[in-house]
Amino acid sequence: MPIRVLIADDHTLLRQGIKGVLDFESDIEVVGETEDGQETLARTLVLQPDVLLLDLNMPGLSGMEVCKQLVAARCHVKIIALTIHDNDNYVLELLKNGAYGYLLKGVEPSVLLEAIHTVAEGGFYLLPELQKRIFGSIKPSDDVQEKAKTLWREGRNERLTAREMDVVACIAKGFSNQDIAQALFVSEKTVKNHLTNIFRKLNVNDRTQALIYVLKHNIMELE
Repeated sequence: MPIRVLIADDHTLLRQGIKGVLDFESDIEVVGETEDGQETLARTLVLQPDVLLLDLNMPGLSGMEVCKQLVAARCHVKIIALTIHDNDNYVLELLKNGAYGYLLKGVEPSVLLEAIHTVAEGGFYLLPELQKRIFGSIKPSDDVQEKAKTLWREGRNERLTAREMDVVACIAKGFSNQDIAQALFVSEKTVKNHLTNIFRKLNVNDRTQALIYVLKHNIMELE
């Protein structure tokens, strides 16, 4: 039986490129493509693919929220993040919430294929540089999700969540609370709650101090 894969990304060209690579593999079948979070969640639950290639930044539900809801629904799909975010917090949050792999967009097709085969067989796949930086050495028998949960708990008072980092990225673009709410498809009240949490975690008092802090401490890259 071929490995059934669903591709979720809001960039049509990227989806088509990935599908083109996978279509050459006799043991992989692309069962669908989606371009927003809500559609991804719904079609994953209906199609029950073996592997979901999931972009983290999509309209509607974020990739992180899709991951959480699929795990809560006890969906057996193996999730691999395919994203631009080379950030420890993103990696740890996604893994602790049930993902099996984390790839950066732009990886070689051979790496993507290796990741799909690895997670389909029940293993975990991280780019070697991410694995070494975050976890050090990992044995095949290690539960990477549990390791991620432990590291997250140890730094939970300082670690920004993926959504909080999205808010910081919007701040860097000069967005108002209303702009952020529209960009992230949330309410202004939710944005204010995120800001409160960001300021508390970073021990700062305002947006400017938050931006300076994340840049100084290399917490994330900002445009």
